[in-house]
Amino acid sequence: MTEAKRLAKEAGLDLVEVSPQSSPPVCRVMDYGKWKYSQKKKDQKARSHSKQSELKEVRLRPQIDPHDLDIKTSRSRGFLDEGHKVQFTIQFKGREMAHRELGMDLMREVAKCLEDISRVEAAPRNMGRRMTMILIPERKTVPKPGEKPAKADGPAAPASAAAAPKLAPRPAPRPVLKAAPNAAPKAAPKEPKPAAKAAPDAAPKAAPEAAKSGA
Repeated sequence: MTEAKRLAKEAGLDLVEVSPQSSPPVCRVMDYGKWKYSQKKKDQKARSHSKQSELKEVRLRPQIDPHDLDIKTSRSRGFLDEGHKVQFTIQFKGREMAHRELGMDLMREVAKCLEDISRVEAAPRNMGRRMTMILIPERKTVPKPGEKPAKADGPAAPASAAAAPKLAPRPAPRPVLKAAPNAAPKAAPKEPKPAAKAAPDAAPKAAPEAAKSGA
């Protein structure tokens, strides 16, 4: 134990007894103030995570000014970001009871303004001279710019079909060139002329001179 105290003193740290019941007792040389501070931070973080959600109430009027409505919805968005439920209440007075549709339109406008971080748990309903609606926090995913949303219906195309290369279109067939006809057509064969017949009255040809000398 004396040796442990000396080592802690030389290091400028504290000697903390971790397990006094063991034999020999177990000690640790450490910065006790720093360890205590870290433990306090851990306890605070654990308590903040275990905090239960509360029901926050936001009161509206049927004929509320647009600027006041923006302030109310901004406060409600803060409550929803912290994980709390928000109850919107509209109080009708006097002749406003005859125009309850104004309150219904106002509730729909508020729900649409906060639809990116909440959803309707209790739809608007009339309770005497009041109309109430409850929203609960719900963070919705927003598609990134340029990202196409996934199609839910229809079977997905198989991978082989998707990866198949596209065939190039076939070229158009070339026209067949026909042989040009002859410049001059062949002449038709001429009909043979009939042979000339000897005239019957013609005198017989004279005998050759050799026949005359022999006589």
